[in-house]
Amino acid sequence: MTSARTVVFDLDGTLVDTAPDLISALNYVLDREGLPPVPLHSARAMIGAGARRLIERGLEVDGRAVALEDLTRLTGDFIDHYAAHIADASRPFEGLEAALDELAARGYRLAVCTNKLEWLSKLLLDRLGLSARFSAICGADTFGISKPDPAILRQTVARAGGEISATVMVGDAGPDIGVARRAGVPVIGVEFGYTEVPIAELKPDLLIGHMNQLSAAVESLMLAPK
Repeated sequence: MTSARTVVFDLDGTLVDTAPDLISALNYVLDREGLPPVPLHSARAMIGAGARRLIERGLEVDGRAVALEDLTRLTGDFIDHYAAHIADASRPFEGLEAALDELAARGYRLAVCTNKLEWLSKLLLDRLGLSARFSAICGADTFGISKPDPAILRQTVARAGGEISATVMVGDAGPDIGVARRAGVPVIGVEFGYTEVPIAELKPDLLIGHMNQLSAAVESLMLAPK
């Protein structure tokens, strides 16, 4: 096995169950605007396109839209509150650390490619004691591009010291499947994340329902004929 083989992960809904703290921050912003809170169970599907889009979706629930300058203000308020509470209730999905250990033992490089801001991603992973496991942690602001633009995945792999031809993507939603397809990378979908469209309908190469299935799924895709 070459050490350039790389597994790239989405963050929210794939590595970490961040919904409780994200929706808490959303509801903080909505409450300040005099709007009712969004229930956690129904808001999980809103996550994944970044803070600004999450706020827009939260406003849409109540049929509200705001001017661009107000959306910018709300996004700033959201990020300030979220950063202060980023790991209050967010936790790695069950079995994650054992799965990462297994991949590392097999010689894989690990990286994060998320539409979250890079500094928030690093802050979260630092608080959870996970940052050191990843050769690169890249967000929507790292290269100025977001998923599903394939350039963000290619540049994340390059920063991790990997090769795009020996990479597997792991994610929970449309942007992850899209970025992998556009970059020509096989993709594993996780069934426990956040998505408006059921992950199976997005047709990833493989689906897993628990992190204990991850290593075998990665090996299967890496060994498959290209």
